[in-house]
Amino acid sequence: MPHLIRRAAEADADALMKLRLEAEDWLAANDIDQWRSPGFRDRALDKWMVDIAAGRTYVAEDDDRTVVGTVTLARPDTDFWTTADGLDDAVYVAKLISTRRPGSDRLGARIIDWAALTARRQGRDWVRLDCDRANRRLQTYYLGEGFAHVRTESPPHRLSGWMAQRPANVTRHPSLPLKEEARPEQLARVGDPAAPPRRHRARGQHVSTTDRR
Repeated sequence: MPHLIRRAAEADADALMKLRLEAEDWLAANDIDQWRSPGFRDRALDKWMVDIAAGRTYVAEDDDRTVVGTVTLARPDTDFWTTADGLDDAVYVAKLISTRRPGSDRLGARIIDWAALTARRQGRDWVRLDCDRANRRLQTYYLGEGFAHVRTESPPHRLSGWMAQRPANVTRHPSLPLKEEARPEQLARVGDPAAPPRRHRARGQHVSTTDRR
């Protein structure tokens, strides 16, 4: 099934929370201790609204224009990443959620591929993310999608801190690209509209690997 990715709007707030609730139910059903507290939901929505206003949050839609996935291309989280990592050398994936419903066609992995495409357009070398330090299943998923564990940071006020990155010139699912609503030139500075364009420094040529189904 083809999916379209577009910039999120305030009107998507209910759909985003529906995705989060679906993810919460899945985590609980699989005995994964994450997003268990309902008190975090309002904070999550507040953060989403800030990122939507800044143009950093995107949603994926199916053919019926139902929101079935989301990602935020965030600023680097300096609780984890430092200047020694080259903060400007990456696109940072955050709040990645995709539906568990049938027909999603590896949507989460395809959103990561789209983030890599965005990184290449910006001239950045890496796609980076962090996730819950205790969520081994999610960590294994990212490793299976070509990420390499960089290190784990454990600030006392954060549950996240498992840090990973993948070269931006890698596409894991080339036969399942997401459609884009906006023209490529409109996405050239996605994630941080105020950021100046950077000279491309990605190492090596773009690599498409075989789809894993």
